[in-house]
Amino acid sequence: MDYSKYKYDQEKKERKVKKNQHVTHLKQIRLKPHIGESDYQIKLKQAIGFLGKKDKVKINMMFRGREMMHRDLGKDIIDRMVVDMKEFGVPETSPSMEGKTMYVVLNPHSEKS
Repeated sequence: MDYSKYKYDQEKKERKVKKNQHVTHLKQIRLKPHIGESDYQIKLKQAIGFLGKKDKVKINMMFRGREMMHRDLGKDIIDRMVVDMKEFGVPETSPSMEGKTMYVVLNPHSEKS
């Protein structure tokens, strides 16, 4: 067998595999507890677009100063966003706090389901 033909076939297989693969990126959406309705809708459309491209979405709710006393307002907004995006993606875990930031990570629906 000719080595150059073998090498060509291997490269052809690698190109075919590479063409069909998708690298998943983690995209972040940053929110604050006192977000307006129009701003919320814009962030929601961005997140849906990211999930449509099969990327993960991390929703960060950032608290500043006295906003830390009202974490329930931020949790309500995150829960609302998760409910609004349930047909596009599913959350990995429930919302959790890390320092002054509450976050949740959403995975896109797999094509198999």
